[in-house]
Amino acid sequence: MQSRRSSGVIKGLAADPRTITPLPLMNYGLNIRPAAALDFVSLGALVNRLDPGIIPFRKATHCDIHVSGGEFNVAGNLADCFRLRTGVASAMVDYPIGHLIAERVRAMGVTAFYKHFQHDGVHGPNMATVYSDRGQGLRAPVVFYNRSNEAAAQLKPGDFNWQEIFAGGVRWFHSGGIFAALSTTTAEVIIEAMQAAKAAGAVTSFDLNYRAKLWNIAGGPERAVAVLDRIIRHVDVLVGNEEDLQLGLGIPGPAVAAKSKLDPSAFFSMMGNVIKKHPHIKIVATTLREVHSTNRHSWGAVAWIDGATYVSPTCELDVVDRVGGGDGYAAGFFYGLLGGESPQDAVNLGWAHGALLTTFPGDTTMATADQVRAFAHGGSARIQR
Repeated sequence: MQSRRSSGVIKGLAADPRTITPLPLMNYGLNIRPAAALDFVSLGALVNRLDPGIIPFRKATHCDIHVSGGEFNVAGNLADCFRLRTGVASAMVDYPIGHLIAERVRAMGVTAFYKHFQHDGVHGPNMATVYSDRGQGLRAPVVFYNRSNEAAAQLKPGDFNWQEIFAGGVRWFHSGGIFAALSTTTAEVIIEAMQAAKAAGAVTSFDLNYRAKLWNIAGGPERAVAVLDRIIRHVDVLVGNEEDLQLGLGIPGPAVAAKSKLDPSAFFSMMGNVIKKHPHIKIVATTLREVHSTNRHSWGAVAWIDGATYVSPTCELDVVDRVGGGDGYAAGFFYGLLGGESPQDAVNLGWAHGALLTTFPGDTTMATADQVRAFAHGGSARIQR
């Protein structure tokens, strides 16, 4: 699929044969369209991630380059692994780093809707860079950023023609808290997009992804709660763990103490306060992870769906690269919901895909849908001949 500028019209897009049709009685409290030109559209910042592997940056001599962005990762996973028709709306700078990122977006099969910026050759604006080694054993990964003069932070309402983007129909729209924190205007773009997505009949989701470093320079915790409150008024499906819910929504912490990182009781104990503040929310979901070492994690996932609770199996992960596992869960979970799977099967598909994603380098999937389904249904690491 070719990249499209934000003014591009997609009226010519017909419903794709890959599009999945949900079962009529499995609606999870949501009104999911059975078909549309686009199954899923996300809005957020695209970034490039420099990865020196297990070598710390202070000793690194080379890096792999991964293209990422919490919102894009979900769209990319849904397109590449699950073969859904997805799009991403983002900023794009017309310089070599932007060209590299745009090529990777195309390679994942995601239709791009860009607001283009010209680089001045010196100061930008820029595509953000994330620096993240993988750690090893008892040595944790180290992550830091350069988001100076980031193009995505300059996005503002009116930069995207949502009526044209959604002209052929859209089933699901997604954004997240990292993009919301980038500037005073990015949250307004999210609200504008969600209102347009709702008008087009889409389900809306939001990953809180609370990042204290970002919010501390964007007005602090109080502004975070105020901004996210305005966004979440338009959200059907919320992704976030106990800390995200507490800091992002400004609600009390868990009513019960978790016995371990894999104990879902603390997460579920917060649902009453979530729904009290935002009674329109139909689903809240997150992953559960207990880190034994950088390369060994216990992994699970949970979801509160229209008043009922669901818990995945647990497994032990031998982690190659932990970045993107949560986005992997969200993609598999959304895929299950869009396909009309039972709530438990949707949770298990997300859990399985997130687990598999940690076995690959980079932030986005290299798994196939068959591999995800096999693992979700109890598959093992036996060789496939």
